[in-house]
Amino acid sequence: MKTKNDNNNAFLIHISALAGYFFPLGGVIAPLIFWQVKKDESAFLDEQGKEAVNFNLSFLLYQFILGLTFIPFFFRTIFNAFSNIDNMHNNFHFDFPNIFGFFGSASLIGLLAIARLALIILGAIRANNGENYKYPLTIKFIK
Repeated sequence: MKTKNDNNNAFLIHISALAGYFFPLGGVIAPLIFWQVKKDESAFLDEQGKEAVNFNLSFLLYQFILGLTFIPFFFRTIFNAFSNIDNMHNNFHFDFPNIFGFFGSASLIGLLAIARLALIILGAIRANNGENYKYPLTIKFIK
């Protein structure tokens, strides 16, 4: 039986992931700490804590993979700069493919951050209403 206290604690577990917008890895560490403290109080808190931690670990992995897409654009820009170092004072070369690739990757990471924010808020509201919320696109690291 879920109580209002359980619903409030589940809300706090979900919403604590917003710490990731202020501290590095805060989006994973804060829900993990809240879940570890509260998981023995009820099955609902245990389930919602696992869901919140799995979701934030999944999105951390997705952001890391998207962040790796910056590497080819970075190295291409560096190598192009060194190959044209003799002509640099005469001919400034603006490299459109690298700029578009960089901003394309950055916009994907930005969209992922916005989607994560919306899903965290949705999960917190649903948990506060006593629903068993399941995040989409979540890898089950903790079962």
